[in-house]
Amino acid sequence: MIFPLLLTIAASQCYVVDGDTIRCGSERIRLLGIDAPELHGCPRNRTCAPGGGQDSKCSLERMMGGALRIEPVTRDRYGRVVAQVYAGGRNLSCQQLRAGQAIYKRAWDNGRRLAQECGAAR
Repeated sequence: MIFPLLLTIAASQCYVVDGDTIRCGSERIRLLGIDAPELHGCPRNRTCAPGGGQDSKCSLERMMGGALRIEPVTRDRYGRVVAQVYAGGRNLSCQQLRAGQAIYKRAWDNGRRLAQECGAAR
């Protein structure tokens, strides 16, 4: 699937993979600028976001509803679309940060878009 510059899609056509990734059809979409806890714990020799992976996933699931506005920024090394994703006019990355279900990763915030939009990222 070639991803357009802007997409509006019903949230019911997408599902939450984990606290910072959703899937819409064949596309995996990574929320811009955040890292959420791993669902199955942190692998050895890796630094992971603190907290419970299942809690973070459930938090994101509660935020999904109505229409999603997806603004792709880039693709990551795993082939996922990295995007600003909005539900109900709210940026889901910002919402996950405010809920304490993810941490801000400046290195993953292409163009500092999230930092400009989201006070919790500063």
